[in-house]
Amino acid sequence: MKKMVLFVSVLTALFFAKPAQAQEKAKWNEKEAFHEIMSKTFHPAEEGKLEPIKSRSVEMVEKAIAWKNSTAPAGYDKTAIQKSLGKLVKGAKKLDKLVKKNASDSDIKGQLTELHTLFHEITEKCEH
Repeated sequence: MKKMVLFVSVLTALFFAKPAQAQEKAKWNEKEAFHEIMSKTFHPAEEGKLEPIKSRSVEMVEKAIAWKNSTAPAGYDKTAIQKSLGKLVKGAKKLDKLVKKNASDSDIKGQLTELHTLFHEITEKCEH
């Protein structure tokens, strides 16, 4: 009987244990910081509210540069996304220039949407 209880206990522990390869990746702080500003500016823009991006476009550039220049934590292949991070920085700078030139809301929203799409492409590459 004791052997049966031990056997069931071991099987239960194995069933609920995470396999080593399924563990979550380390948090990439600079990626998360960029995601935060993207989230707080893009989603309001979807609703026609462009004030958040207009007031935080410089910060978005800073966060993009910080992410590009950061060291990737274990589990990430930064070489796979380095070129895309360069595009992200260029796109953020372009967006900031549009904001500073008082470009049309349509142009600003369009550039922000491009950056949002690029951000999701980069995060997909990070997952693989």
